[in-house]
Amino acid sequence: MLSAKTLLTLARDEITQLREEGCGTTVLDEVLASCDGAPDGVVQDRLADFFEMARRLKSSPGFAYEEPSKLDAIRAARPQDADRWTAEGLSEAWLRDRLTGAWLGRCIGCMMGKPVEGQRRESIEAILRAADAYPLSGYFPVLETVPEGVSYKAASDDCLAPNITHGVRDDDTDYTVLGLMLVEQAGGEPASADVVAAWLSRLPYQRTYTAERAAMRNFICDVMPPESALWMNPYREWIGAQIRADGFAYCAPGRPELAATYCFRDATVSHTKNGIYGEMLFGAMIAAALGAEDLEACIWRALAEIPENCRLAEAVRECMAWCAEDGTWEQTWERIMADYGHYHGVHTINNALLCVMGLMHGGGDLRRSIAIAVMAGLDTDCNGATVGSVLGALLGAQGVPDDLATPLNDTLETALSGVTRLQISDLVERSLRAGMA
Repeated sequence: MLSAKTLLTLARDEITQLREEGCGTTVLDEVLASCDGAPDGVVQDRLADFFEMARRLKSSPGFAYEEPSKLDAIRAARPQDADRWTAEGLSEAWLRDRLTGAWLGRCIGCMMGKPVEGQRRESIEAILRAADAYPLSGYFPVLETVPEGVSYKAASDDCLAPNITHGVRDDDTDYTVLGLMLVEQAGGEPASADVVAAWLSRLPYQRTYTAERAAMRNFICDVMPPESALWMNPYREWIGAQIRADGFAYCAPGRPELAATYCFRDATVSHTKNGIYGEMLFGAMIAAALGAEDLEACIWRALAEIPENCRLAEAVRECMAWCAEDGTWEQTWERIMADYGHYHGVHTINNALLCVMGLMHGGGDLRRSIAIAVMAGLDTDCNGATVGSVLGALLGAQGVPDDLATPLNDTLETALSGVTRLQISDLVERSLRAGMA
C-alpha cells in the first residue's frame, strides 16, 4: 500500500487534473478535506475509494472542448478541411542530412536546457547576466558567484560548457533512442504492448517520473493500457509523452499521420487527452519537417493530426497568432503566461506553447530558437530538445552550428538497460534504415 503522504499528494493532484478536464470535484474535495489532520491509517482508509470515484467522473455538459483518448475518435475530431500532405520521394541523401540535423538538434537542445531545468525565466536571466552571457547563445557557462536566491550547477557539472564531452544521459534522449528501438524491433508496427514490454525490460524505475512512473507502477500491478494511463495517475496530461515523440517521428519521415499513429500507441500507455495530443502534435511536426522546408506549414500540418477543438490545439493556434503580432519573444511569453501560466510547470500545454514560441521567434536559426525556448523557463531541457529536433529536421546538418555539435563528440549516453553509450551518427543510420523500410 502507498504511504498516506503519497496518497494525499496524488489525491490533491488528481483534483487539479479533473478540474482542468472540466469535471466537478465536490465529492472528492469533501473526502480530501476529511483527511486533514487524520492519522495515516485513517487517511489510507478514507482514500481507499477516492481514485475509483475519480475515474468515473466525466467532464460537465458545459465543458467547451472535445477531447477523446481513442485513436478513431481523435481522427474523427481532427479539422476536416485540413491538408494532410505527405512528402514523397525523399532521397537517402536528403534523409540522412535531415536526420543528422534532427538527432544533433535534439541532443544539443537537451544539453543547453539541462543546467536550468525547472527554473523560472527571471532566474535564468539572472544566471546568464551574472556570467555576461545574456542572451543565451550556446551551452551554459561555469559561474563562480551565483546570484542570491538562485540555484545553479556546480562548476564541475558535465552539462556546463567547459566540461561537455558527450550528450549526457537524460530522459529526453532515453525515450528518443527507445522509440527508435521499438520501431526497429516491431518491424515498423510498434504497438502499446511493445511499449510496455520495452519499459519493463529497458527503463530503470528510478529514471522515470510523474506519469511514466505511475504507469510503470500500474504495469507491475498488472494494470495495462489504456487503464494504466488513468489509474492513480494525475499526471496524464503532463509533458512526459510529448518528449517521447521524436524517435517515432524519425522513423516516419515525411509521413505525419504515420508518426502521429506511432505516437498515439506510445502515449496511450501513460497519458490521456492533451497528454496524448502533445506527443502526436510534435511527432507529426517532426515527421513533416524531415520532408519540408516551411516551418509554419509543418506546424499547421501537425495540428491536422489532433482534435480541432481541444485545449492544446486552441492554445497553439492562439500562440501562433501572438507570435505573428509580437515584435519580441518576451511579449509572446507574457501572453502565454497570462493565459496558460496556471498549468503546472511540466504540463503539456504551457510547455508546448514555449516550443512554438521558440520556433516562430527564432527566425529559422537553430541556436536562437533553442535559446529562446530555454530562456523562457519551465521544462527547459524538454523544450530545448523538442525545438532543436524540429528545427534540426527542417534545416538538416548544415543548420547545426559546429560549436554546438563538436563538444558532443558524436556520443550519446543513455540509462537504458544494455544500451549505455551510442554514436549519434549510428542512430542517424538506424533511423534512416527504419524510415526507408
